[in-house]
Amino acid sequence: MKRRMFGIVAALAMAGFGTVLLVFFVRDAEARAVAGEERVDVLVVTEEIPAGTDGELIASSVRVEAVPAKVRPEDAVVELSELEGLVAEVALVPGEQILRSRFVEPDLLTRTRVEVPEGSIEITVALEPQRAVGGTLFPGDTVAVVASFEPFDLGGAPVGETPDGEPLVEIDGILVPADTKTPNSSHLVLQDVLVTNVQIEELPVVPDENDEAIERRGLAPSGNLLISVALDPDDAERLVFAADHGTVWLGRQPGDIDLRDTQIQTRASIYGEG
Repeated sequence: MKRRMFGIVAALAMAGFGTVLLVFFVRDAEARAVAGEERVDVLVVTEEIPAGTDGELIASSVRVEAVPAKVRPEDAVVELSELEGLVAEVALVPGEQILRSRFVEPDLLTRTRVEVPEGSIEITVALEPQRAVGGTLFPGDTVAVVASFEPFDLGGAPVGETPDGEPLVEIDGILVPADTKTPNSSHLVLQDVLVTNVQIEELPVVPDENDEAIERRGLAPSGNLLISVALDPDDAERLVFAADHGTVWLGRQPGDIDLRDTQIQTRASIYGEG
């Protein structure tokens, strides 16, 4: 009996000793890993910085912190001189890194809407940030509109038939069996569309200052965006149809690019089957 008890006690002691060794090993490995990383400086907000604050006047509201180089955002600001002539686009909160993407030209911040051109009407669509260039659009920007559709049931009178006598209907200029559906599709349907106003339902949510996952890029809005655009009546109808019956993506469009030669994309065209 004593021998059995001694064996149990010895086993427990060995297990405890092994656990202690494992803890020390893990801590030592972590310390060696951190010691071997290159660390770089970043600026971190210590006091809330209101939107519109001059970037060169925030020295009293930030501090320098060292972080591993591999997690520093590409547009992290190291010197406040990098923000010369810029202002904070939105309010910055304690714990947030100072990023170049969070600062804009003063006139861009005050540009709340632009006038609708004569002959156009103003239409508003609600879009998630990823469908509107990450929430970075401003009034005065020019965008292209891509519409995507799930399959539609086909209808209408047959205009032909297959060799087997099955009725065919015409959809988008193509003869297809009447009992099928349209394919999933995406197509750039509008270009040179003027953005007249942008509203944000919810501001970005900033991570807790103790969160180890350091943000690598600017924060996007966490709610939908209300994007207003100016269109002629025909194009306005096309946008409304796409928003009601499909999904819409906006792409910022440089002024020197022509997008008229694109084609309707389906699974077949993407995989080279069409």
